[in-house]
Amino acid sequence: MLAVRSATAADAATILRFVVLLAEYEREPSAVRVTADDLAAQLAEPSPPFQCLIAEVDGAPVGFALYFPTYSTWRGKTGTWLEDLFVLPEHRGSGVGRALLARVAEVTVTRGGARLEWAVLRWNEPAIRFYEQLGASPLDAWETYRLTDEQLSKLARRG
Repeated sequence: MLAVRSATAADAATILRFVVLLAEYEREPSAVRVTADDLAAQLAEPSPPFQCLIAEVDGAPVGFALYFPTYSTWRGKTGTWLEDLFVLPEHRGSGVGRALLARVAEVTVTRGGARLEWAVLRWNEPAIRFYEQLGASPLDAWETYRLTDEQLSKLARRG
């Protein structure tokens, strides 16, 4: 039986396992620097920087969705950024991903949110098909940019 529940600090090792598996799937296995202790501490904060859902089949974790709030100045409303959605390969196509995404959508709507957004790698055709079947559409006019590590520090020092 499929169940989706909110993660707690006690789920940190499970979340980390899914993060590592997702990074491997996305061809970035060495990019993960977070630890289970980091995740547990963050989830235990009074106002955690993210929320997470765990999907379980017969009590065993099979996927997760990690998300956090955003704000749209154009809409004047909050939204949600889906940072990670991952389902174990043997459970893909069984409704787990849909259940996780539906719960994130429910959280967004309940909070009065106007948007649910995420990024997908251009080569990840199975994910793109899945998202488009749900009615999602790409934002072709937008490109995502990122500053990390030394580039981020360098810009911060320029202040």
